[in-house]
Amino acid sequence: MDQNKKIIDEKIKKMYELKRQAALGGGQKRIDTQHAKNKLTARERIELMLDKGSFHEMDMLAHHHSSDFGLDRNRPLGDGVVTGHGEIYGKKVFVFSQDFTVMGGSLAEQHGRKICKIMDIAMKSGIPVIGLNDSGGARVQEGVISLGAYADIFLRNTMASGVVPQISVIMGPCAGGAVYSPAITDFIIMVKKTSYMFVTGPKVVKTVTHEELTSEELGGADVHASKSGVAHFTAENDMEAMDLVKKLLTFIPQNNAEEPPFLPNEDPPGRVEKDLNYVVPANPNQPYDMRDVIIPIADNGEFLEVHKDYAQNIIVGFIHLGGRSIGVIANQPAVLAGVLDIDSSKKAARFIRFCDSFNIPILTYEDVPGFMPGANQEWNGIITNGAKLLYAYCEATVPKVTVITRKAYGGAYDVMNSKHIRGDFNYAWPSAELAVMGAKGAVEIIFKKEIAAAEDKEKRNEELIDEFNEKFANPYIAASYGYIDDVIEPKNTRQILINSFNLLENKVDRNPPKKHGNIPL
Repeated sequence: MDQNKKIIDEKIKKMYELKRQAALGGGQKRIDTQHAKNKLTARERIELMLDKGSFHEMDMLAHHHSSDFGLDRNRPLGDGVVTGHGEIYGKKVFVFSQDFTVMGGSLAEQHGRKICKIMDIAMKSGIPVIGLNDSGGARVQEGVISLGAYADIFLRNTMASGVVPQISVIMGPCAGGAVYSPAITDFIIMVKKTSYMFVTGPKVVKTVTHEELTSEELGGADVHASKSGVAHFTAENDMEAMDLVKKLLTFIPQNNAEEPPFLPNEDPPGRVEKDLNYVVPANPNQPYDMRDVIIPIADNGEFLEVHKDYAQNIIVGFIHLGGRSIGVIANQPAVLAGVLDIDSSKKAARFIRFCDSFNIPILTYEDVPGFMPGANQEWNGIITNGAKLLYAYCEATVPKVTVITRKAYGGAYDVMNSKHIRGDFNYAWPSAELAVMGAKGAVEIIFKKEIAAAEDKEKRNEELIDEFNEKFANPYIAASYGYIDDVIEPKNTRQILINSFNLLENKVDRNPPKKHGNIPL
């Protein structure tokens, strides 16, 4: 019996020794190098993100089986990625975290298999997937096998899209084929100064185009947050990035069969915001910040803005309203007068489709003078890109409520969740203006001859503009046709919206049976 116990104890000791080796990753020297770059290790990131003690690692002892180019002498346990499952605020998540201390976090056969395994289980179980990316790219020594591993992941990203939420955090290099996995996921968070994303690096760019750029200039967090729109969020450091993941998960469900999280709070549903009566300026050409409408109405004034630095003429993000998770889309009069252009249309359309995929009701705040004119917009496809936004609104079957605060002109009126494209409740403030176009442009078209024949052209023009405003620059004609369900006092907006979404709680709306629509990509 003693001999048997001794043998078993030795085997258990060996198991723990192997796990200790695996937990060290690339060794203390490389861990120190990672820390010197202001970066946490793969396991430190997981520990920081997940509820304490909830992480269960999988495939800790996996390693590659290649022998070429000296790989037979270097078979680190874990193969450069930590995978497993845990909890965030008590809710289950699957996670992979690439370990840059092990072969630069390079992706190859076993590394890819580990990621695919957790994604397969996540889809079957309806559990979100969080990827912490910090990798030198494909492992060159394994050749096409590495490329195949990437493609295996891309396929699963695509299959999981709209089934379980997928969040990518870029915490180091992400280049070449590696960028396409995060690009398919729902949200990308980039860490400033330590992460970058690009298809081809600075050296190749210099060779081909003769542009001299650093990695940060070509594909850093600030570039992708403001210029390309690839990044939805930026974080100052690894800790802030993990906090963003946790915050984001408070708004989204576990999968497409669940309702979003309901967060009860003490903010009164009937709270009146008197200042909202005076947010919209009397002068229709004067800007104001739409956040001054969004934030006072939200529970506890909390608003998680998405794509904050990109296409700032439209605002998207999450609030809770009466405890209910709500996706907000709002024109921003403080930037380009809130006009819709290519980038803002794509930004809003993508967000709407995410909300609709995961049963998150949509609230639209509208103050839009129309679509951006100009050759640049036309040549770059404002027609098809604007149609993306229209398509997304039309396709969405979740509860949809609109509040028109001021301008609702032209085709943009139709696009921004009008009653005609299945808006459930459509409200207007008394300051709302619903018309084909602004008074000045309309008068110049309708009364062109009359103005030309007038003795005092300027005076007659002003009279006609005043007359047009009196007749059309208000919400009452639209209300008379039922296109607006009610004209409401701004201070009561919170209570009315909460009641509306409560009424729509069990809404059922279905699209015609089909494989999928053909959105104008």
